[in-house]
Amino acid sequence: MSPLNSFSSVFKIDNLLKILKNPAFYIFVVSVFISTVIGQSIEPKWGVEKIALDVSKTETDELYYVYKNKPKVIESILPIKDATITVENLSELSLTKQAIPEEEFVFETITKGDQTETKYFQLKSQRHWGVWSLLPAIVAILLCWITREPITSLFSGIVVGSFLLGKYDLSDQVFLEIFMTKNAAGILLLYLWLLGGLMGVWARTGAAQAFAQLMTKHVVKGPRTAKLVAWALGIIFFQGGTMSTVLVGTTVKPIADKENISHEELSYIVDSTASPIACLIPFNAWPAYVQAFLVVSGASFLATEADRLAFFFKSVPLSFYSIFAVLGTFLLSMDKAPFLGSRFRQAIKRSRETGKLDAPGSQPLSAKELQSSHVPKGYTPHIIDFFVPLVLLLGTTIFTFLSSGSPNVRWAFGFALLSGCVLALFRGMSITQLIEGIGEGLKGVVMGSVILILAITIGLISRETGGGLYLVELLGGGLPYWILPTLLLILTMIIAFSTGTSWGTYAVAFPLAMPLAWAIANTQGLLYAEFYMMVCFAAVLNGSVVGDQCSPISDTTILSSMVTGCDLMDHVKTQIIPAVAAASLAGICWTLAVIFFAGA
Repeated sequence: MSPLNSFSSVFKIDNLLKILKNPAFYIFVVSVFISTVIGQSIEPKWGVEKIALDVSKTETDELYYVYKNKPKVIESILPIKDATITVENLSELSLTKQAIPEEEFVFETITKGDQTETKYFQLKSQRHWGVWSLLPAIVAILLCWITREPITSLFSGIVVGSFLLGKYDLSDQVFLEIFMTKNAAGILLLYLWLLGGLMGVWARTGAAQAFAQLMTKHVVKGPRTAKLVAWALGIIFFQGGTMSTVLVGTTVKPIADKENISHEELSYIVDSTASPIACLIPFNAWPAYVQAFLVVSGASFLATEADRLAFFFKSVPLSFYSIFAVLGTFLLSMDKAPFLGSRFRQAIKRSRETGKLDAPGSQPLSAKELQSSHVPKGYTPHIIDFFVPLVLLLGTTIFTFLSSGSPNVRWAFGFALLSGCVLALFRGMSITQLIEGIGEGLKGVVMGSVILILAITIGLISRETGGGLYLVELLGGGLPYWILPTLLLILTMIIAFSTGTSWGTYAVAFPLAMPLAWAIANTQGLLYAEFYMMVCFAAVLNGSVVGDQCSPISDTTILSSMVTGCDLMDHVKTQIIPAVAAASLAGICWTLAVIFFAGA
């Protein structure tokens, strides 16, 4: 064999030519080159985020504030006039290649007549490279659309962002730093071990199929009632986000598959009743998290934490997108949904007429291990295998929420998995068969867990490059009061779509959008400034949810695909039209609300 033929047989010249003809390859190469040049040759623009804090004292007179329901002691604090984190200092340190401080705590003493008040602030340094800050997210999203393969797309976006930040050692400077965080460890523990283990146990015991048979016998009489069950569970599991997505998806998938409901339909119902219902029934962790970003100087109705929580709940009726999203999934369940788009309608027609739950050429995110039951010989599936873990899961979640103000999801899934294992052993399954089932479950979610970690990584990279900050700065300034809610909707949709996180968008957008809304309300003489602020708040809250839902790099989008067995990009492409339609209707409602009721 000649050397040329030997080389060709090893490296497959035809495949190499295919790679070189693929536009995704050139997008990646050019983007890496651009990000490297920009990071090396252009100084970033620096800014300072000023966050007002509710500070208290411990018994030993240490200052502390509450962050994510936990007290954090302030070890050192300066008068605001002595702050080192200023735009001028940050720019000078950057030019001289010195270390940039990330945060510091300052206080300001204000005297009004005979009264003296001390206010406390957290200063955070921020930077962005203008439009280039959006490059990592743009690359990831663009490659997702072109290749329909999320892992390489997300990884490409991470590489581009890391090179822009000057982090060329991806293993130590990026991934190892992410893996060492509690957030990443929690993702692996919950979605790989606990979720995968529980799904594996349910598959091995036939629990989900037993539940499906019960619902089919007593409730489900066809595709419509099956979808209504999915919709109702989405309402019941109102904790929102990842928990609701996982619970509803894993519970209803066997029922939906039996009734020939396309995976595009099911993933849309699961995704659009997760975060939207959490906005409408906010007895969850959302208000406690969001209220910290709502402090606005001069707005007395946002002065204390109790005021801000009350403001959140008063704004619930203005969450028009969430209302339309939940209503839209109900209408879909009744086969009456408008604004679905041709791709969505084709998916419905395909599944009903042919029984094919996925589009031709699709690559379902859920592994085959989780798509069928492997009940061992001699073991009889029973509904108790499903209900006991489910009741423990829900009970633990509700109890921890009521007792601590935040649901402990890992405890909930841990107790559910443990109870499922104990039940299986007591009902006659051998320990070997049980462990094999858990192993199959782990294999079933491992790719989804990898994608979740990559999604978190690119979200952090995008925030570090300052993409969200740049967008807010770009679109801020003097605006007519009636256009701001719609503008905030569009802005937060773009940020959340680009970063794949609604909560991350809140952290970026609220501290900038709320003061802007307050300033416009006062300078343009609105009679009902608080109502105007409520509308703008709802626009940010809901716009972030829309963008997160539609983003192919969002954890809830990925999870919705994973637990329903849907191809990720099929889910994104079918969901985006009804989601944008609902957002458009919401934008119209917010605009009319401020025109007629804000009192200009």
